[in-house]
Amino acid sequence: MTDLRQLRALTAVVDEGTFTDAAIALRTSQASVSRAVADLERDLGVRLLLRTSRGARPTVLGRRVAEHARRVLAEVAIIERLAEQRSDQLRVGFAWSVFGRLTTPIQRRWQADHGAVVFVQSNTPTAGLLEGEVELAVVRRPLPDARFETSLVGAEPRCAALAVDDPLARRRRLTLADLGRRAVAIDRATGTTSTELWPTGAGPSDLREVHGMEEWLTVVAAGEAVGITSRATADQFPHPGIRYRPVLDAPPIAVWLVWWRDDPPAGAGAFRELVCRLYADGS
Repeated sequence: MTDLRQLRALTAVVDEGTFTDAAIALRTSQASVSRAVADLERDLGVRLLLRTSRGARPTVLGRRVAEHARRVLAEVAIIERLAEQRSDQLRVGFAWSVFGRLTTPIQRRWQADHGAVVFVQSNTPTAGLLEGEVELAVVRRPLPDARFETSLVGAEPRCAALAVDDPLARRRRLTLADLGRRAVAIDRATGTTSTELWPTGAGPSDLREVHGMEEWLTVVAAGEAVGITSRATADQFPHPGIRYRPVLDAPPIAVWLVWWRDDPPAGAGAFRELVCRLYADGS
């Protein structure tokens, strides 16, 4: 069966031109390189290199195999780097915002005591967890999936997002009734706004569906719709064309940390404790 040792030997000989130089590049013996290439040729049942008194050159098929071998080795190198990153970084996914104004304090305290934390934006219901992009995820809507462990860490007030020239933007505070009969921008995949916020018959006149933060900001700034979001969004994503105003009677938004139940990251408990503490004291 073909293995990585054989592929590395083949590509080294093709690149260097001789078994001796290939062995130097791979920091091994010439006999080891020769044996690996011979094993690969036997496994495949074809000749890949033409041996000459001056060295070796690939056959037509050998050149094609070597090109594919380089791609395989490049993908393996990516996998190895991912494994290294997992050991010294905590990757935390989010869809709309991380922790608002608490993001930097959390990041600095974690780095001081534990090491690097990397925040990764992913507009999916699991904020990149299901996709394998992160070890922990910050979500602001229920995630009823038994594969994941979910832990409540805090709550955030809601605010309205309005274009700067919207008449409501001149007011310091708003209510849900103020926003009723208006077009409201929603993201069905990751957003926290739905018609359930309003009593029956008092909700938005229209729902403008968007996909992700950038489109939501663009639609609101253009005055095409208003938005309702967590205060964390306002803190983390100020926009020159948007004014954020608190919505006094809107229920707060719960914030959860989520991770794979059968594969919890090493720092999950400590990170959760830090986030809970900062949400509790508001610092």
